[in-house]
Amino acid sequence: MWEVAAIIGLGLGCLVGLLLTAIRLPGTWLIIAAAVVHGWWTDWQPVDAVIIGILVAAAIVAEVLEVITSVLTAKKAGASCRAGWGGLIGGIVGMIFLSVPVPVLGSVVGALLGCFAGAAIAELSVRKEFGQGAKVGVFAALGFALGAALKVGIALAMTGLLMASVILAALRDGSPPV
Repeated sequence: MWEVAAIIGLGLGCLVGLLLTAIRLPGTWLIIAAAVVHGWWTDWQPVDAVIIGILVAAAIVAEVLEVITSVLTAKKAGASCRAGWGGLIGGIVGMIFLSVPVPVLGSVVGALLGCFAGAAIAELSVRKEFGQGAKVGVFAALGFALGAALKVGIALAMTGLLMASVILAALRDGSPPV
């Protein structure tokens, strides 16, 4: 019975982690925390140091990809270095201050608006050309969205790996996972 409760708790932790990742909060790290708690609860069977290490590596890759994707996409539009920083800072500020009152999606919309505005304003401060500033802003926002999608995909893979290892171990031990 406790094994079933542990698997359900792990699944809920992963689900919340996925939702947090989708709204640009540190959900990948919640997935890792859920894995650590589950590992501790089950005496590190089947969640062990190898699984935790893979999850941590995946979370780090997700964080790096999220940032690099936005910057590289803006660079494709000819963005200055200042515009890359403007988009990054604008995305964070926008998530906090420009969120629209729509549950879950509101902070994503605010982050996209902030990323666009931050990159466009920073580019305008360097090049003084409105068309280029707007183009860079659009590309930065697209990169921001692509980075978020990549991070959600990695969080989904983390969840799949974690849940599969736990459920398969439970089946191998002869006790049904649910």
